[in-house]
Amino acid sequence: MTTVEEERTTDDLRALAERAGRELEDATALEILQWAAKTFGGRFCVTSSMEDAVVAHLASRALPGVDVVFLDTGYHFPETIGTRDAVGAVMDVNVITLTPRQSVAEQDAEYGPRLHDRDPDLCCALRKVKPLEEGLEGYQAWATGLRRDESETRANIPVVEWDEKRGKVKISPIARWSQEDVQTYVTEHGVLTNPLLTDGYASVGCAPCTRRVLGGEDARAGRWAGRSKTECGLHG
Repeated sequence: MTTVEEERTTDDLRALAERAGRELEDATALEILQWAAKTFGGRFCVTSSMEDAVVAHLASRALPGVDVVFLDTGYHFPETIGTRDAVGAVMDVNVITLTPRQSVAEQDAEYGPRLHDRDPDLCCALRKVKPLEEGLEGYQAWATGLRRDESETRANIPVVEWDEKRGKVKISPIARWSQEDVQTYVTEHGVLTNPLLTDGYASVGCAPCTRRVLGGEDARAGRWAGRSKTECGLHG
């Protein structure tokens, strides 16, 4: 039997995203995710870098058993993999791990070792962007943990928008939150967080391209430090 969600065209989804972006701007994060659950059901997922499980926890309240998609690049800190495993074990979510087509060794053989040092954009494209595009194929909408206060490049993120590149509705339910809001939610609900967040890291990505932040730096300063690069390509 064909569901209403399956009958939506690209134009329908685009219009839906644009309308929701306006109407839900002042809604709470949980209300935004409840809208997503009601609107998309099983064709909605959460993506998580396992820096923390805040959005996954929120989404599980709106849609128990929600799919949580994690990109295992092969370069993660052990703490990040441990956080993923813990989230899958204790939360009412279905963790789905995506992997690149090539292992790190296979990529090294084709492109040379430490591609992340020589061409980080290509490395991200191979190990993050492409796997996510393939992994999201069955969904109409996906949620992220992006926040406006993280960096200048994220300052105008809508809570709901149209992801033209992937042809999907993109939802950032905590876009308006501050780091203090995140910490308050973590404390109130006992949400899992990556241990590296208490070891000087403000944003956790692949180990070779992430360092601790210094006093006064924004949360993204530890990613690709010393380069103009600030995003991996998943969000623009």
